[in-house]
Amino acid sequence: MYHTSKNTEKISDSILWAQLIADDQNAFSMLFEKYLSPLVNYGKTLMPSHEKVKDCVQDVFVDIWLYRHSLSEDVVVKAYLFSSVRKRIARLYERDRIFRQTTSLEDLEFSVRFSIEHQLITDETMELEVQQLNQLLNALPPRQKETLYLRYHQGLSLEQIAEILDINHQSVKNLLQRAILHLRKEWKGTISLLLMFSFVTS
Repeated sequence: MYHTSKNTEKISDSILWAQLIADDQNAFSMLFEKYLSPLVNYGKTLMPSHEKVKDCVQDVFVDIWLYRHSLSEDVVVKAYLFSSVRKRIARLYERDRIFRQTTSLEDLEFSVRFSIEHQLITDETMELEVQQLNQLLNALPPRQKETLYLRYHQGLSLEQIAEILDINHQSVKNLLQRAILHLRKEWKGTISLLLMFSFVTS
């Protein structure tokens, strides 16, 4: 388990990014500390090997430091990092010939086990509804699941998700709409789907 220090949370990503570009090793370390765990967790939804994913994340940060002087200051840091890790994993698949010799990132198979915080399950009815929601979420197409994950679990905007998935804003919107419409259509629970979904973790 990786932990983020309180000091890291007090400084905005944009400030840390600008300081990193200006050769501040401490800013680089703070960004690494802040995003290592979220990026590894995201990477594991695309590749099951924890060690390979961690290597990919570390390689992304190595490249950031090596090429810091050519980086743009006008980026959304979180989206940039998630996008970089996704592309790094795609290249690893290509290299290992698991990627079917294509450069399309759409072939990455998103796999995550959505769940509900255990302490929120207060009775048998709630537990059954949690199981139903899990089944519905995990039955969605991979790209819809990934979009839901990035939107609701990582709190990214549609524009940021579009950057990560290398698709346009409307495509992200369509993926979210299709996923949510399907969930609403199939949801048989007595508890509000939106309320249940706000409890979703991964």
